[in-house]
Amino acid sequence: MSYYQENREAFLEGLKTFLRIPSISTEPEHRPDIQRAAEFVRDELSAAGMAKAELIEGAGHPLVYAEWLGAPGKPTLLFYGHYDVQPVEPAGGVEIAAPSSPRSATTTSTRAAPATTRGRCTSW
Repeated sequence: MSYYQENREAFLEGLKTFLRIPSISTEPEHRPDIQRAAEFVRDELSAAGMAKAELIEGAGHPLVYAEWLGAPGKPTLLFYGHYDVQPVEPAGGVEIAAPSSPRSATTTSTRAAPATTRGRCTSW
């Protein structure tokens, strides 16, 4: 059995936990949720073995930075992703998503292989 298969349920639960954070960056009342999402990402990167995982605070939302430099002479990779999401309401008259459940809901489908998990308005 592979590492992924052995840990699949834990990975899935972690993803669901992350997707439930209403980190809507355009709504000021969700600023604490943006902070919580950033901390979640930082903590997950640290748990994954990054030698350094930190938040960089500035005028806007925190940036999550992590590094592992344990392969001297090897190429450097940069991964970029958003941990904030779009609001539920249509933006500029355009529907971003057609939700049938609250933002915090996640669903798992096992009808198709592989199983998929969806969180509304997530950016990845």
